Amino acid sequence: MLAAVLGPVQGKTEQVTVAMVTRVGETKRPQDAVKGPGRRLHGAIEHKLGVAILSGEYAPGDKLSGEVAFAEELNVSRSAYREAIQVLAAKGLVESRPKAGTRVLPRHRWNLLDPDVLAWAFAGEPDRKFVADLFELRSIVEPAAARIAAQRADKQSLKEMKTALAAMRRHTLATEEGRAADRDFHKALLQATANDALQVLAASMGAAVNWTTHFKQRSRALPRNPLPDHERVYQAIAAGDGDGAAEAMRILVQLALEDTQDAMDATDPEAAR
Repeated sequence: MLAAVLGPVQGKTEQVTVAMVTRVGETKRPQDAVKGPGRRLHGAIEHKLGVAILSGEYAPGDKLSGEVAFAEELNVSRSAYREAIQVLAAKGLVESRPKAGTRVLPRHRWNLLDPDVLAWAFAGEPDRKFVADLFELRSIVEPAAARIAAQRADKQSLKEMKTALAAMRRHTLATEEGRAADRDFHKALLQATANDALQVLAASMGAAVNWTTHFKQRSRALPRNPLPDHERVYQAIAAGDGDGAAEAMRILVQLALEDTQDAMDATDPEAAR
């Protein structure tokens, strides 16, 4: 039977504590429960399931607990469970079929650039290959975007980047305010390209930047201050130097990858050998 630590559920906006959901036939201890402060009930369920899937606790092909069993054992409504599953399905993580139940889909079906999925990936220990893939994507997209931004950035875009840099300097990336400013900087850079397809990536790139930066500070302070890297990107864009902007962004992404790999090694020394 699934463990649960839930108070009375009187509505979907109730703040709840949802236990770790396991594969069919497995159990988890009450101390494995996770709180979902401020979340809607189905939001807490989808968060917990999403983290379990992204962490590998559920593997592709694994079947989730049935709707009735889940609702009864966690003392939640079946509608809350269904809503959570619908969200996960929309993100490509699971598929529900009549009589067959709900199963985890193959990884290539997952919307790995969805901001929620990125958050779930970094909630635990992120997969090393996924981190490498994510930075490889950034190394392809962001230097090219910086080059284009140097050619097309208008006064408003430059102002937004400059404002973001000032906030990063004032708050530092050790704070949520500083990390939000970091997201704003990368978003403003993509907006400066005036390319609709690139602009669509703003939320994903911003989430990737945010969660990798947050991850790097879990067990120690940031190893260095990345603000000068961002300032070099901005200065090149403001000067209309496309080659310089692309190179500055390439270095920024490469150094961020190295910092993230160092953080992963620090939490998993065996993997570094």
